[in-house]
Amino acid sequence: YYRRIKRRNMIQEILKINDNKKIAANVYEMTLVGNMSAITSPGQFVNIKIDGLYLRRPISVCDYTQNSLTLVYKVVGVGTAILSKKKQDDKLDVLMGLGNGYTVDARQKNPLLIGAGVGTPPLYNLAKSLIRIGANVTTLLGFHSKDDVFFEDEFKRLGCKTIIYTSDGSYGRKGRVTQAIDELCYDYVFACGPESMLKSVDEIITSDAQYSFEERMGCGFGACMCCSCKTKYGDKRICLDGPVLKREEVIW
Repeated sequence: YYRRIKRRNMIQEILKINDNKKIAANVYEMTLVGNMSAITSPGQFVNIKIDGLYLRRPISVCDYTQNSLTLVYKVVGVGTAILSKKKQDDKLDVLMGLGNGYTVDARQKNPLLIGAGVGTPPLYNLAKSLIRIGANVTTLLGFHSKDDVFFEDEFKRLGCKTIIYTSDGSYGRKGRVTQAIDELCYDYVFACGPESMLKSVDEIITSDAQYSFEERMGCGFGACMCCSCKTKYGDKRICLDGPVLKREEVIW
């Protein structure tokens, strides 16, 4: 069952949960099966209907195939707490194909991927896409502590050089991911995380970049205007024109 909505390639699907497991402190990995044809690029997101709640919950796409979807999310409120209790074979009402994702280019030969916390998941499919076209990918991932770390092995299995930072120094290097930027060779940067991290990245890097912004959303597809932000090229909606914006258009 699904119905097409006349807004880009967005569709509404009823997806079945294949697995929903805890992978770090308050962090869960959910896999779903169904029609994923609306998802076309890394960095897009889905909007999930939660029973009993008015607004859907936007979650970044971690990975996808033609008939499967992987989401990694953190329990931060009522909606995600309900989601974490879902079981195998439960069904979810999902809007898919939302937002503009990352643009992958063969000229990005040595890309640097920077993520913090739940800014990490959308970088996974991005890394796969870049490796597929022959890129040499480095990932910088930041977490609060050892208990929060996830997907390190998954990135390494893809062939990425992966560096982990924790704020308390309980795993990997102590400090912030931005501390390692100057020691690395790269020709392009992709980043996802809190705006404060993205701004710090922007102050350090010497290349072009694409940033994925985290923002509170209402509808998720550009109708309610609540996630509008100013850019050098006018107002843009993070849910529709983003969440990925190019470095050249961002106003801090």
